[in-house]
Amino acid sequence: MDLKEFEKEIENIKKRNQRVELDKKWETCWTRKICICILTYIVVIIYSYVIRNSNNIFLSSLVPVIGFTLSTLSLSFVRKIWEQRNK
Repeated sequence: MDLKEFEKEIENIKKRNQRVELDKKWETCWTRKICICILTYIVVIIYSYVIRNSNNIFLSSLVPVIGFTLSTLSLSFVRKIWEQRNK
């Protein structure tokens, strides 16, 4: 390998490290945690309103699963905004 290839490889490693560091920050940031809580809470409210006093444990067990899934799917938009402010 020549010097240019080494420099390119080092630059690629630096970029990868920046992405990994940003991922770590995102996983532990309060923005992510609060968004998951809020979105899960909203899903539970809507779900409780729709189901109204059902004693079906299997149906009730879907609440946290659906809430968490929806919150993680919608967090990509929030993450983009968060990344722009944390770069």
